[in-house]
Amino acid sequence: MKKKIKIGIPRALLYYRHHILWKNFFEKLNCQVILSPDTNKDIIQLGKKYSIDESCLSSKVYMGHIAYLIDKCDYILVPRISDYGKDEKVCIKFSGLYDIVKNTFPHISLLNYNIEESHHHKESFAFLKMGLKLSKNPFKVIYAYYYAHHKEKKYQQELMQSQTNNMKNNKLKILIIAHPYNIYDKYIGYPITNFLKENNIDIIYADRLDKKIAIEYSQELSPTLYWTYSKEIIGAINYYQQAVDGIIFLTSFPCGPDSLVNELLIRKIKNIPITNILIDESTAEAGLQTRLESFIDIIEGRKKNNE
Repeated sequence: MKKKIKIGIPRALLYYRHHILWKNFFEKLNCQVILSPDTNKDIIQLGKKYSIDESCLSSKVYMGHIAYLIDKCDYILVPRISDYGKDEKVCIKFSGLYDIVKNTFPHISLLNYNIEESHHHKESFAFLKMGLKLSKNPFKVIYAYYYAHHKEKKYQQELMQSQTNNMKNNKLKILIIAHPYNIYDKYIGYPITNFLKENNIDIIYADRLDKKIAIEYSQELSPTLYWTYSKEIIGAINYYQQAVDGIIFLTSFPCGPDSLVNELLIRKIKNIPITNILIDESTAEAGLQTRLESFIDIIEGRKKNNE
């Protein structure tokens, strides 16, 4: 029996946006997917070792996951995303990620696809090109991509529907404005979401709003905002503002786009409690819980006064 090609996928950054797409694509091509573990202190230390000090925590986390996967697979997936069109740019770390990893770990084998729609590099063609490195059959690769794309779309629709259903109950609701790679990361976002759930609070996730709707609503807050991923999450503020009791901005330090976007929005949003949480590698969970307890007290007090 032919040995399966092992594809390593770092559990960081775009993993939390595209893990369904990636997993199904590679498995349809008869590859074995090797995931790095949830982020932990060892991953953090590895990431710090292979990153410059000025990198944001999310980027350091990514480098730690890359380092973990070395010698555990045949290829490590490191995509390059530049833009989704002329006015749909993403943070520079996503377009520079491949080069950073390649120069930091020159001896490892990387698997890459490139999306730069302003120069006609679309996702479907990028996956075809990448898939042909794993299979000589272009029809099999095309089928694998559309199968995986369908799975991803279905998964996203299920998440959106689940959140819509949660909006109907009477529990306290807090909207979290955060990139998926922060909110769902075990080290960065989990202590916050876990604490809120333990306190019987419903979490409304900004990334579980339909992206087209979110971008439309983001125009009301800032018609000139530069970064697509930021637009996709801040649109949730206008969409959900009347239905939630508070808003948490969650950022990994020192993210440049978020530091600008969050400050802009905090100044614009009125009549709802807001807190801005920055997480770095030294953030203490006890102090974080104290801040969240105070925030919940403010929300509950405000709600009683309005009854």
